[in-house]
Amino acid sequence: MIESAGSKATAIQVDMRKLEDVQTLFQKTIAQFGKVDILVNNAAGKNIFKPTAQMTEDEYNSMFDITRGVYFALQQAAHHLADGRRIVSISTSGTAMAIPAGGAYAGCKAAIEHFSGALAKELGGRGITVNTISPGVTETDGLVLEQEQVNQMIAQTPLGRLGQPADVANAVALLVSDDAHWITGQSIRANGGIV
Repeated sequence: MIESAGSKATAIQVDMRKLEDVQTLFQKTIAQFGKVDILVNNAAGKNIFKPTAQMTEDEYNSMFDITRGVYFALQQAAHHLADGRRIVSISTSGTAMAIPAGGAYAGCKAAIEHFSGALAKELGGRGITVNTISPGVTETDGLVLEQEQVNQMIAQTPLGRLGQPADVANAVALLVSDDAHWITGQSIRANGGIV
C-alpha cells in the first residue's frame, strides 16, 4: 500500500526481545533509506492479566522482555535520529488505574512511560520530541477481555465505545507531525475519557 502510494517501504522482521535484532532493525533501515526520522515503539507480546500471587516468572519475563526491547530501541533512536525528529512509544491507560490482575502488565508499560520521559529531557536540546500514547481498551485481535468486561469498559467510557486502532494511529500521527514540535515528555491518553 505504501509503495502503491508512491513511497518506499520495506519489511524487517525482528524479535524485540533480542538486542542484536533491535540493532539490526536500525542498521537495515539506515542502509535502505539513509536515515531514521521517526521511531514508533509499538512492540507487544502476549498481555497477561493474573493476580500477583499467581503470576509465574516466565509470564512476568515474557512481558518485561518486550519492555527491555523498547528501551534499547529508544537507545538506538538516541544514537541514530537526526535533530528535530520524533519518537513515540505505546503504553496503556492502565498505568493510571490499579486494575486487579493487571500489576505486571501495567508495570511493564509504566516503565516505558518513564523511559520516554527521561529520554525527552536527554534529547530536548537536539529538538527531538519523545512522547507516549496510552490507549484505553482498543478493539484488536489482542483484546483478552470477556464480553461482560468489554461491556463494563464501554459503560465507563464517556465516549461510549471501545477504541479503534485508527484512534491510536491518529494520536501517533499528531505527535510525529510538525504541529506537535512543542509537545515532549508527555503521556497522552487516547482512551475516550475512561481515565
